[in-house]
Amino acid sequence: MRTIVVVEHDPAWPAQFESLRSRIHPAVSDIAAAIEHVGSTSVPGLAAKPIIDMVIVVPEAARIPEAIDRLAPLGYGHRGDLGVEGREAFSRPDDLPPHHLYLCPHGNLSLRNHLTLRDHLRAHEADARAYGALKKRLAREFTHDIDSYMDGKTDFIVGILRDHGFTPEQIEAIEKVNRKPD
Repeated sequence: MRTIVVVEHDPAWPAQFESLRSRIHPAVSDIAAAIEHVGSTSVPGLAAKPIIDMVIVVPEAARIPEAIDRLAPLGYGHRGDLGVEGREAFSRPDDLPPHHLYLCPHGNLSLRNHLTLRDHLRAHEADARAYGALKKRLAREFTHDIDSYMDGKTDFIVGILRDHGFTPEQIEAIEKVNRKPD
């Protein structure tokens, strides 16, 4: 049974991301536009599940198969899109710290969602504190229920995205994703 644990921000998370990034970057450096640290561990001061979220951004969808092939020798197993259109997910090598690795083309809705939320929370400390408190409460209430945990965060996330100009259609697509586990 999966246990949801949300902890106070760990100042080591950015260094963990950089360590993971430095391992991946050489394999995709000529085809990746960026490797982004996203999710709650990427926001200073924000409580989070202690799992680094990373997205490799390629300039166009046509580069995705090549990037998938290059990640395999590093021990990343391709898991498909897991129901999120245009976002490819990977299992991590067992010898690395907990992290999620995704691959998206530039401009993808999932990527825009991640970057918009991250950048908003980095710039709005009060919202980051409120989000952290919400995540802690949800983790206590739904310790073994990832669906309810994810669902409980969705309205908060959608409110921020709506304020940043996401369309009703985009919001609907994001709600479907945020209301189900990875």
